[in-house]
Amino acid sequence: MNERERDWTPWMRAAIAGDAGAYRRLLAALAPFIRSVARSRAASFGLVAADVEDVVQETLLAIHLKRGTWDDGQPVGPWVAAIARNKLIDALRRKGRRVHVPVDDFADILPAEEKDEGLAPGEAERLISVLKGRQHAVVKSISLDGADIAETAERLKMSEGAVRVALHRGLAALSQAYRSFRE
Repeated sequence: MNERERDWTPWMRAAIAGDAGAYRRLLAALAPFIRSVARSRAASFGLVAADVEDVVQETLLAIHLKRGTWDDGQPVGPWVAAIARNKLIDALRRKGRRVHVPVDDFADILPAEEKDEGLAPGEAERLISVLKGRQHAVVKSISLDGADIAETAERLKMSEGAVRVALHRGLAALSQAYRSFRE
């Protein structure tokens, strides 16, 4: 354990126990460490000083919010460095470091997207015929005829909840039947 860890660990323990002075000392000591961790990694990704300071502030806030998750049998430094690394990654994601290449440059070599033809005419009726009773009536009314839940419930003399249940179960049965139908 290095010298700074010898200070940080008891300060963190005291801070978790409610010692505000120890907590202030800890955060004051951690800020330069976090800044150096963020600065050393940020430079290679093109982040500017303002971005580094944002990472420092976000890391300090995360430490504050997550300090109860620190394992007091472990050193504080690696735990803080991991949080700083994650906040740096978040900053890079927000910056959107991506390379944009026009798709037109690759149109000739990209495979064409296969189109799902869906159901052929008459297949929907044939597929829905696997359903019986109220499930058949509910799915047909809502999916094929375009009625809403309330209209279907009124027409079939069912509660709206019962219509939703029948629709859900009917669609699940249709999904299973469709997979069997396509195989």
